[in-house]
Amino acid sequence: MSQPPTDVLSTFVIFFAVIDPVGTVPVFLAVTKEFDPPGQRRIAVIATLVSALVLLGFVVGELLLTSMSIPLSAFQVAGGLVMLLFALSMIFGESKPEEEVRLAKRHTDTAIFPLAIPSIAGPGSMLAAVLLTENTRYSLVEQMTTAAIMLLVLGVNLLMMLGATGIHRVLGSSGASVISRVMGLILSSVAVTSILSGIKAFFEL
Repeated sequence: MSQPPTDVLSTFVIFFAVIDPVGTVPVFLAVTKEFDPPGQRRIAVIATLVSALVLLGFVVGELLLTSMSIPLSAFQVAGGLVMLLFALSMIFGESKPEEEVRLAKRHTDTAIFPLAIPSIAGPGSMLAAVLLTENTRYSLVEQMTTAAIMLLVLGVNLLMMLGATGIHRVLGSSGASVISRVMGLILSSVAVTSILSGIKAFFEL
């Protein structure tokens, strides 16, 4: 049975929060400022493809947990804690654009680092990919739907990178920072839900 519309919307919002396409815009502009437009487009496409491969790998990550005899409830709690710390850093610390733009100034391998990892496929999106495709909670069709939604958000992210100059002109760095912090607040609630679900599942074993 496929996911109901509310679950689809919730999944989209979660992936939009953790991937943060708006926050990627200033990062992309910073790492591609020395390239001509064709080079910028090539970097955007390569970064998206690398991110997609990494996140799809985490979609099947539960198999690794099973082979290591790690209960999914433990991963839910651990993943939720890490995701909560990541979300709090988005809210109270440097926002995603500020932190990763600084990284961009120190590296030349722009498509992979820091653009694909950790700007697009970061800790939050990796954990979300695992937690939203649990074999015990979601059918194969639902997991495929989640993967498709994740790829859709990556597609939105790609479009925003391709139109980064115009978007940044409208939002500015401050606007991107505000949106990133709002996404952090949404992500923190998702993280707390994951922790509570993991604790509940552990005691029901």
